[in-house]
Amino acid sequence: MAAERENLGVTALAIAATFLFAVVISIRFLKEYFTNSKRKKSCYLNAELKPQHAFKRVLADNSYSPFKHLKLHSADSLTDEEYSNLHPYKGEISKLMKNPNVGFLECLDGCEKGSLEMGSSYMWVETEAQLRELVEVLSNEKVFAVDTEQHSYRSFLGFTALVQISTLSADYLVDTIILHDAMGLLRPVFANPGICKVFHGADNDVLWLQRDFHIYVVNLFDTGKVCDILSKPQRSLAYLLETYCSVSANKLLQREDWRQRPLSEEMIQYAQADAHYLLYIAYCLSLELKQQKDENSSPGEKFNFLHEACRRSNATCLQLFGKDVEAFPGELAALSVISRCLNDQENISSSLCDAKFQELVRRLCLWRDVMARLHDESLRFVLSESAVIALAAKVPITETDICSIISEADLNAESTSRVPIQSPSPVVSSHLEDLLCLLKANTTNLDSFFQLFIQQHLGPAGSCPLSAYNYTLLSKTNLGVSNKSTSNRNGFRASKQVAKKFSRDLFVQKFSCKSPVYHNCKIYANDGRLLCYCDRRKLEWYVNRNLAKLVEDDPLSIVLLFEPKGRPEDEDNEFYIQSKKNICVGCGEGKHYLRYRIIPSCYRMHFPEHLKSHRSHDIVLVCVDCHETAHAAAEKYKRQIAAEFGIPLFVGKVVEKQNINASGSPTVSSEEIGVSPLQLRAATMALLRHGPQMPPQRRDELMQIVRAYYGGREISDADLERALLVGMSPHERRKFEKKRGYAFKHLTTSINSNDVKQNDMTETDQKQDYVDTLSVDDTASCTADIDDATTSDLKIENGGDVSLKHEKLSLLGHGPHGKQVVAYLLKEYGENGISDFCQRWRQVFVEALHPRFLPGGWDVMHRD
Repeated sequence: MAAERENLGVTALAIAATFLFAVVISIRFLKEYFTNSKRKKSCYLNAELKPQHAFKRVLADNSYSPFKHLKLHSADSLTDEEYSNLHPYKGEISKLMKNPNVGFLECLDGCEKGSLEMGSSYMWVETEAQLRELVEVLSNEKVFAVDTEQHSYRSFLGFTALVQISTLSADYLVDTIILHDAMGLLRPVFANPGICKVFHGADNDVLWLQRDFHIYVVNLFDTGKVCDILSKPQRSLAYLLETYCSVSANKLLQREDWRQRPLSEEMIQYAQADAHYLLYIAYCLSLELKQQKDENSSPGEKFNFLHEACRRSNATCLQLFGKDVEAFPGELAALSVISRCLNDQENISSSLCDAKFQELVRRLCLWRDVMARLHDESLRFVLSESAVIALAAKVPITETDICSIISEADLNAESTSRVPIQSPSPVVSSHLEDLLCLLKANTTNLDSFFQLFIQQHLGPAGSCPLSAYNYTLLSKTNLGVSNKSTSNRNGFRASKQVAKKFSRDLFVQKFSCKSPVYHNCKIYANDGRLLCYCDRRKLEWYVNRNLAKLVEDDPLSIVLLFEPKGRPEDEDNEFYIQSKKNICVGCGEGKHYLRYRIIPSCYRMHFPEHLKSHRSHDIVLVCVDCHETAHAAAEKYKRQIAAEFGIPLFVGKVVEKQNINASGSPTVSSEEIGVSPLQLRAATMALLRHGPQMPPQRRDELMQIVRAYYGGREISDADLERALLVGMSPHERRKFEKKRGYAFKHLTTSINSNDVKQNDMTETDQKQDYVDTLSVDDTASCTADIDDATTSDLKIENGGDVSLKHEKLSLLGHGPHGKQVVAYLLKEYGENGISDFCQRWRQVFVEALHPRFLPGGWDVMHRD
């Protein structure tokens, strides 16, 4: 027996050793297999050298970390987070906005068109020594013109490929590709408030210079803003060159590849002309601004058109570059694609946009976003949206199928593309196995895909080369949402935190916006002036009715075929012609956001209609945490408003109208009758649903509450049902009937018809349904005499009695309070009182949240 046991033990040990050996061999084989497969497929970037790969320092890399702005020595006491969204030259720019520096125009006085004729001579700046000489020249100038040329198709964020600078005597073309790391030498000149920089349409140039070189423009004169003020039929630089200089510019050259070296002669002439003639154009426009002042000014007129142009130009300088933030890589693009497909805007039926299709779109957009960042390519270069839709709809099963589907989709879209499409792109061709894995995988955990791609392509054995643009993706990527709950020695506190987090996540899931709010589509007037930004649906509404034509596809832009009523700049509303980001205005959170109304609806709903026409200014995006902070501050300020105006937030007591005499006063002591609307509703609901099963004592207590509303008399079942409807708005009644499923058995007619039957004697009764008899603490200290003919549903009298017609206004919320406050403001101060009231609420919002990401043009002093 012992021998047999020993033999069994030896046999088992041998089997275990054999199994372990097989596992080791298998692991080694698999490792070698995958290593060899990676070596076989090399990334295209190993053979292609992109110009930006020579940059030693990149300020805006392709990671998901926020952009860091220049930090001056004066702000050393601030943390990086505090300074990240503070303009380093805000003080200097603000001074120029208040007191514009127009001294540069003296240098242009007498400027003649002939003296600015462009010759063939220019200075090509490509060495650091030449750049230093240029800085010295510009330091002695009072004004110079600037323009930039960008490249974005083969770069994720884009970069500046050329900067053109012109003085009155010379033109300079600065090769920013070769001098990328030395461009900071120009920073002091551009930030000098004593030197004016002339741009045309500087909104983007200002941001691009910040992004690439930490160059901040101070003292700007934007000829594009001048065109807006002078109501020019067009505001393009090509129009100005043709009108003032008789020069025809081929704007198609703007789309050329400005990375190439050497530049063609035609491209050089185009770039030189853009800056060369700007000084003369600025001189001509400044004369028109002065003439506009002389022609339109009246005695005592203070408006200065030239100063207004400078103010608007320098307001552009306050913009700060920031990376677009989204909940997860590619999420916004995926939502946009899915939304268009669901609305049948792509060549795919909405019935095919099922959960599987939407999941594949999200995966493909995630992969496209990650690949674009890794390889520093634009999204449209990596994979077009048409190809994303086609892949998600057809779900190829081989690499060959993937290539054919992408080629077919791009071929159909190539007619509308501005650049030739290389299909499939080198990114796709180099990483076909990624797409095949994405389309076949069963998991829905996008975070696992994301981490896999990063490690597979940038890890120790990664297939893609590291660069200044993608290196930080390895160290600063922190997008995965951890599901691990942190332990805490205090179990109750830990469970409370978990419950709070769950509640917060549920709130985000239920109430946050499910798709981007701002699409930033542009609407132009027929004279070329920008009217506003809008969403895609509004833009398509105009196009589908032949009221506008599409003129640009990135971003989508239309020109109206009719004359609009007004222009935003004519009303001093620059807010409406600024693009907006889909992020929280408070903290910059882009993973989720919801709309927040700065002016509470209980007041806004009672404003005159024409004061509610521009509502978007006071509706902003905030995250859940910032919403909680802002809402708490708003509720606190409501209480201050209630105390200031002597108008309580809630209706104190309600009483049946039959207990009110013709003079509007209670027939008995107000202490003996009346009950809180909420208390009345709760009591009647309980009695109607559970009355017969209640203990007698509890039933008597609730009946006493209802009797207080009816003046102490005995009540019937019909009275209970009628009391249940007291203070309900029509919306609340429909919601109640649908949710509760309660059928009114004892009311033969509606509550309104009953009221009419009981109101056929006096005119006073015909205008009053219920009277709110306020308690002593709630008694109003102000009196508002409101015309019953126009506002018969609200009346405030001395002594604090409030009559409320309950057709549309709920008595349980702040609606009655808001109506009384707005009525009082209109009576005492008119519409100016409403505007001042709105400004107070904006100030409350700013002080509570200290928002750092408000859209350009948003202002506490905004006037509707």
